[in-house]
Amino acid sequence: LKMGEINKAAAWAVALTRQLLAFGRRQVLVSEVLDLNDVLANMEKMLRRLISEDIELVIVQGESLGRARTDRGQIEQVILNLVLNARDAMPYGGELMVATESLDSTVNVEISDNGVGIPPDHLRKIFDPFFTTKTTSRGTGLGLAVSYGIIREHAGQIRVESAVGRGTTFRLEFPAVRKEVNVT
Repeated sequence: LKMGEINKAAAWAVALTRQLLAFGRRQVLVSEVLDLNDVLANMEKMLRRLISEDIELVIVQGESLGRARTDRGQIEQVILNLVLNARDAMPYGGELMVATESLDSTVNVEISDNGVGIPPDHLRKIFDPFFTTKTTSRGTGLGLAVSYGIIREHAGQIRVESAVGRGTTFRLEFPAVRKEVNVT
């Protein structure tokens, strides 16, 4: 074996082990009331480095965005997982949009791509642990399962819409933190 192949295999094993640990244990949430626009702003530079030059990253920060009680590190992990999946779904480039908005009693993050899309028979299984369409060197099948668990731990919802050849949209919905009213 060549040294590069050994290093690649070791990196894959480390990534798999980390995801197995995250999937297998219930982590203690360190939740705080956050502005998800701030979370995205802090991640933007890293996200731009992780996608290829032929993918245009568009970040749309919702105005008058409500706040959500979340664990910053875990929400960043979910956004990162979804952005990397979107990147992989656009091997020839495209547009990747990450947007925030407040609707009714939720604060939402939407990650959309115009990539290859997810076939309907795969769509039913995407949150199942170890389900992947990627080669073993590119995926473990735990990213979406871990993301699903994290969102559920935050009393949120994760929704997905996809059409083959047209792209995929993941929508993360978090309960909005109600503003406290001072009564005098």
